[in-house]
Amino acid sequence: MIVTLKDITTKITKGTTPTSIGCKFEKSGINFIKSESLVDGKTIDKSKFAFISERTHERLKRSQIEENDILFSMAGMFLGKTGIATAEVVPANTNQAVAIIRVDDTKANYEYVYYYLNQKSVIHTINTTSAQSAQPNINLKQIGKIKINLPDRKKQDQIVSLLSAIDLKISNNVEINDNLLEQMQALYKSWFVDYRPFGGVMPTSWTQTGIYSLANIIYGAPFASKQFNTEGNGKPIIRIRDLKDQQFATYTTEVHPKGYLLHPGDIVVGMDGEFRPYIWGNDEAWLNQRVCVFENKRPNGKAFLYFTIKPLLFAIEQTQVATTVIHIGKKDFDAFEIMLPDTESLDAFDAITTPMVEQIVSNSIENKRLAIMRDALLPKLMSGEIDVSDIQL
Repeated sequence: MIVTLKDITTKITKGTTPTSIGCKFEKSGINFIKSESLVDGKTIDKSKFAFISERTHERLKRSQIEENDILFSMAGMFLGKTGIATAEVVPANTNQAVAIIRVDDTKANYEYVYYYLNQKSVIHTINTTSAQSAQPNINLKQIGKIKINLPDRKKQDQIVSLLSAIDLKISNNVEINDNLLEQMQALYKSWFVDYRPFGGVMPTSWTQTGIYSLANIIYGAPFASKQFNTEGNGKPIIRIRDLKDQQFATYTTEVHPKGYLLHPGDIVVGMDGEFRPYIWGNDEAWLNQRVCVFENKRPNGKAFLYFTIKPLLFAIEQTQVATTVIHIGKKDFDAFEIMLPDTESLDAFDAITTPMVEQIVSNSIENKRLAIMRDALLPKLMSGEIDVSDIQL
């Protein structure tokens, strides 16, 4: 049965900013969700939340979010991105760039609707029908007209069970990786900031030196953008915008003579906008210009290198002032100074953290494969090409 989104919802509305009623954002309080929190998957990125007071939350009744609401980004680079409001997120509000879609539980499974909206064909339709202004956008009326192939409730629930099992595994891997990073961060602080294994005093054998005693820095090459494509021709190429999600969005057929192939486990840093290290957790890809790799000189020293450069990069980011986009470069890296522990201490730290880094990379790669499998299954399940009743869950 083909229905429109409006047919199976009790509410399709959009949020409101606090400033529209003379209020302001707070340092803490009720969650306020913006488009940038709707990145990839059901989970909403809480690190991007703003906050409002409880009084402002009550006044912004139209933009109040309830558990199981689907949030849908309506404009800009996040157009068509979605997320589901869980019990951990609400109470919450959102702004005018995000639609709140409340599915009528008597008519459809809200998770089925969420998955349907995440099909590439649906996202493509949304992008092609959006107003082609300076910032592409879609309005509430257009959202309500989105057509959905709605099978009976039993099949909806079966499809959701299958896809949710994949997403749950992805989510569990993300949690494990976050926990491993937290453990390594705590261990690094204990050893190399607080010096706890050394009686709270930095050993005299440690030496102050430059970053090049610890790592080589490899810069991305200036690949020709005219050879970029989104059809998968050639090899993937990684730009700054691809680092956070570590997804392949752009490919190139060019083989640059100075090109560097990014490998799983590489520590990669974007050089414009924000300067954060990432442990690369995907297959090989070309490194584009304005992206660099910190190649550790110690065979098993990735964790020490990662947590050593993280605050150095952040310090540069905080001191830069620019009217548009901030930049970092070789001159900044040349000035990086570090305290280099003795070999015995580094070896002991590496022995503990190397398996943790390897697990992070393995989980990240597994998540990429699971996402590819989910996205391939999605249209086949929604169209009925694959009969979910034949699949043993």
